[in-house]
Amino acid sequence: MLQIIGFRKTLLSALVGALGICQTMGATAEPGVATEKLAPMKQTTKAPVSGPAWWKEAVVYQIYPRSFNDSNGDGVGDLNGITAKLDYLQTLGVDVIWLSPHFDSPNADNGYDIRDYRKVMAEFGSMDDFDRMLAEMKKRGMRLIIDLVVNHTSDEHRWFVESRKSKDNPCRDYYIWRDGKDGGAPNNYPSFFGGSAWEKDEATGQYYLHYFAKKQPDLNWENPKVRAEVYDTMRFWLDKGVSGFRMDVIPFISKQDGLPDLPADRLGHPEFVYSNGPRVHQFLQEMNREVLSHYDTMSVGEAFGVTFEQASLFTDARRQELNMIFHFDIVRLDRDGWRKKDWTLPQLKAAYVQIDRTGGAHGWNTSFLSNHDNPRAVSHFGDDSPEWRTVSAKALATLMLTQRATPFLFQGDELGMTNYPFRGLEDYDDIEVKGDWHDFVESGKVPAEEYLSDLRQTSRDNARTPMQWSSAPNGGFTTGKPWLAVNPNYAQINAATQVDDPASVYNHHRRLMALRQQIPALIYGEYRDIDPNNPKVFAYTRIQGDKRYLVAINFTHETVAYTLPDGLKVAATLLDNGAAQQPAQPGATQLSLQPWQATIYEL
Repeated sequence: MLQIIGFRKTLLSALVGALGICQTMGATAEPGVATEKLAPMKQTTKAPVSGPAWWKEAVVYQIYPRSFNDSNGDGVGDLNGITAKLDYLQTLGVDVIWLSPHFDSPNADNGYDIRDYRKVMAEFGSMDDFDRMLAEMKKRGMRLIIDLVVNHTSDEHRWFVESRKSKDNPCRDYYIWRDGKDGGAPNNYPSFFGGSAWEKDEATGQYYLHYFAKKQPDLNWENPKVRAEVYDTMRFWLDKGVSGFRMDVIPFISKQDGLPDLPADRLGHPEFVYSNGPRVHQFLQEMNREVLSHYDTMSVGEAFGVTFEQASLFTDARRQELNMIFHFDIVRLDRDGWRKKDWTLPQLKAAYVQIDRTGGAHGWNTSFLSNHDNPRAVSHFGDDSPEWRTVSAKALATLMLTQRATPFLFQGDELGMTNYPFRGLEDYDDIEVKGDWHDFVESGKVPAEEYLSDLRQTSRDNARTPMQWSSAPNGGFTTGKPWLAVNPNYAQINAATQVDDPASVYNHHRRLMALRQQIPALIYGEYRDIDPNNPKVFAYTRIQGDKRYLVAINFTHETVAYTLPDGLKVAATLLDNGAAQQPAQPGATQLSLQPWQATIYEL
């Protein structure tokens, strides 16, 4: 009780202090020195959500608002553009929309540098537009989750503007400031966007920490006032009717005690250190206790740097932290930063098995093959050539929508949109590309063509090209000049040609979503890879009680005669992606799988 009272006093202080931007505190809060005692870690709690829940049965559709639909011709997608396309999403079968950052931002990192958490980005519209969009979603029985970006803010946020003014400013300890060392940065931390994670500020001569761009200073979560500000911002949006949050790089909020140098073997992948701060789980349990547990929400964390072994610490319902996290072991299977590597089907299958195991009996997982930070699914894991694009995109949809997890579908993947044919550096918008070009190419470490060749396959700008609505100019995305070039294949790949075509990628997604709702075993059933070492066929069962189903996907361009292991027999064919020449007969123990065939069978 005393802890709750103490937290409420802190929150009240933060609210009163909002008028003066930051309140003076009795002591500074530095990473590794907590100024308010956190509640002890919880291992077991009351009524964990280990059974059915709306967010387990939902299909989530991610909207990257800048690239979704432009309603006013300025070349930038906006909230009214989203509202105009809600019927399209309802017809698809979407239950939840995840809206990437829509907050006021100077756009150093396309909205992930937030200047005001309670204001809509002017390019996207107004708060009235947001309220109208949310109301229209609810009319259609759809929920909305939004991004929570609280590891860092913009350097134009009022807290940081104050913080950098002087060492004794009331906002100083909202961020992480340090003196330099030996004439340089405080330690050897690298930024994900290139260079050092420290920036010297001439006003005071100290450095501030930024894991990402120098315009994205990291917040100091050891300061209880910062946490209170974050929690109150969450309540602001939940009280508006939002149903939860996708939490950006949320494991990074707790910094290492003392901020020691990274060992040499971690400099190439600092995420494994940044995600392992000593109080991350205490912070998340406090967030759950103070905010999430009081609303009917879903929470999903971007868990970059979290290993399979650590995952359950975030998602075990008995610990009351998050509902789900995004594992990146599948989408990063063939990547080392910007570098592209080869991958094999057994490697992909092994990653799926490991992810399923992390859910366990008390947790839950996410299923996704693309998002705003990764290339297009069909170009990455399928075959985006004209001959195979449609059938392989359907095969990947079958895989993604039949896992023991909540599916997250990225805008345009329901159409089988592909990577963009990038040529030179000037085609890219991504701030990460500019940093890597400086670190690797301009430094002479890597030839330009080697970097650009891999980047064409790995760049996140592949996913950020505008949505292809029709064969009209600019794919029907805008009547103006698009902020990022539309893929020139929009005349062949667009929503208008697919919505009424029963054989389209779009309508295969519709059928898969409907089947998933009809068969609980495809949501909750036990997942088992029945042939993990097969280099051509991905085959797994979903079993719940006496209900047994098989998913078989041919990942090759050739017909495969596939004998079912373990004495399994087909009882009926439920859904095929259009590749099968004829359905398997009841009692069949061998399948003739055509190139990229993906079929769901009842056993």
